[in-house]
Amino acid sequence: MTGRPLLVAIDGPAGSGKSTVSRRLADRLGLERLDTGAMYRAVAWAVLARDLDPEDRGNDDTVAALAGSLDLEVGERVVADGVDITEAIRGPEVSRAVSNVAANAGVRRALVDRQRRWAEEHGGGVVEGRDIASVVFPDADLKVYLTASPEERARRRSEEGAAALTRRDHLDSTRAVSPLEVADGAHVVDSTDRSIDDVVEEVLGWL
Repeated sequence: MTGRPLLVAIDGPAGSGKSTVSRRLADRLGLERLDTGAMYRAVAWAVLARDLDPEDRGNDDTVAALAGSLDLEVGERVVADGVDITEAIRGPEVSRAVSNVAANAGVRRALVDRQRRWAEEHGGGVVEGRDIASVVFPDADLKVYLTASPEERARRRSEEGAAALTRRDHLDSTRAVSPLEVADGAHVVDSTDRSIDDVVEEVLGWL
């Protein structure tokens, strides 16, 4: 559709509609899509599977080392070290651990490197997460920050519960490294009470 490499960065809190919008947008543009949140969840899953502490910040930083060495494939399915963990990474244990894992500076460095390599290998794409436009791809062709009311996001993530969602919001927005924030030049879209098609059409209008 664009005739040239294109990189779209989509950020926002849990339950804002990032995954659904990014998937639909990638289909419309004929681009590949990368869910970076799934990458952090995969590392959290691997940490729990090895009985490690998700808050580990020791000198050897075992959690960061694991993030760098993990054999990871993220697409329609998520595979870590040969194990399909697509469903497992959405479980409550991983949801509780992922914000602590994502706050680890070493983990972020390892995964940001992977995310940038992915974009190079795919010639762009639609990439979603929490620091994509602000840190990973500050020069993206289009930056979008999706949000929704707390009530709507809690409804969409009812399996987590409102309290857990509030905790994740706090951890993600106050962490020292790459906090969740609206990047310079990003278009802010409130998806509350809007259809996915309506949001996608608005985003396409900015290209």
